[in-house]
Amino acid sequence: MNLNLDETRLDSAIKQKKGLHFILASVIIWSAVLVIHLTALPILTKNLLTFCFTAPLVPLAFLISKLINVDFTNKENPLTNLGVLFSVNQMMYLLIAMWIYNAVPEKMVMVLAMIFGAHLLPYGWLYKSTSYMVLSVIIPVAALVVGINFPPYIVAGLMILVEIVFTLLLINEVKKLSVSEKRQLT
Repeated sequence: MNLNLDETRLDSAIKQKKGLHFILASVIIWSAVLVIHLTALPILTKNLLTFCFTAPLVPLAFLISKLINVDFTNKENPLTNLGVLFSVNQMMYLLIAMWIYNAVPEKMVMVLAMIFGAHLLPYGWLYKSTSYMVLSVIIPVAALVVGINFPPYIVAGLMILVEIVFTLLLINEVKKLSVSEKRQLT
């Protein structure tokens, strides 16, 4: 592939539909977190289950990518490895959530939501996406405010709503990409 940086970013945004498959998978994950935190289980058990239920994100995103026709690996594009690095970077911050797990267990869901939201920022650059840029700020701030004032299940509910809105915004961005790509081809 012999494209310039902007063309390579556009190729990534088109073939991977701006990561829509991961955002759809996160709606499912946050729904599971909500169900967990609505139970009467002890908070440490809820938190352990929360970690367990976040683990299948990648396989779930892979399955969704097949359903919505996303090139999951996009191996021809060198920026795919950068996108993977953006995700792996988030893993380092999960150490904070692991500490919170026992130190301040009732705030772990809030911290997970903040980590999730903040990790979206570089995807705003990669996919040239206003939605990623804006939500990478709104999600951590909203999760902090809600998480300080309400129980974890409210934070999980907020995340489901935000992820649904995010999904709709990305669908709109992807549709606009398709239209502009067709114009460029004619």
